[in-house]
Amino acid sequence: MKKFSLIILAVLFAFSAVQAQKKKAKNGKSTLFSHTAAEDIKAESNSVTSLLNTATGDLIFVVPVQTYKFKKSLMQKHFNQSRFMDSKNHPKIKFKGKITNLSAVNFSKDGKYNVNVSGNITIRGTTKPQNTTATLTVKGGTVKGYSSFTVKNIGQFGVGKPKNRKKKGNVADNIDCKVWVTYK
Repeated sequence: MKKFSLIILAVLFAFSAVQAQKKKAKNGKSTLFSHTAAEDIKAESNSVTSLLNTATGDLIFVVPVQTYKFKKSLMQKHFNQSRFMDSKNHPKIKFKGKITNLSAVNFSKDGKYNVNVSGNITIRGTTKPQNTTATLTVKGGTVKGYSSFTVKNIGQFGVGKPKNRKKKGNVADNIDCKVWVTYK
């Protein structure tokens, strides 16, 4: 009986260690910014979800496109239309990647850690490589993440492609993005 109890205890300990390696973030924040000839475009979403595996460095981020909010309702309407983000057919922006210098982070020690992230971003059903840097802040078992990066040549994702006419200046080539998450 004692041996059986020790085995059960070991299995439970191993299971809890695996669970501790996977952290989830809900209600993270993402902002978008671009400058065009017509006007600056700014949007914010507070619906970012993310998973982080602290043992492997694997990361996943998902942002529902329709959760981005603009100050101008017409801008929001255009953003979600088929010519731009086409949120009806492509409801999420996804990033799947990995922290490439995971050894630089000690998840059991409070501190601020600079990391390199490499992966793929999917916008409007098109997936392209995306590399960036990020900061992870560990405090009391909670991990906060922040990254600022640029999605270059947004047209390669099919965003803002005019139909049978010359492109006007209402879609920037590059979109500046920021993301904040808190993993628990």
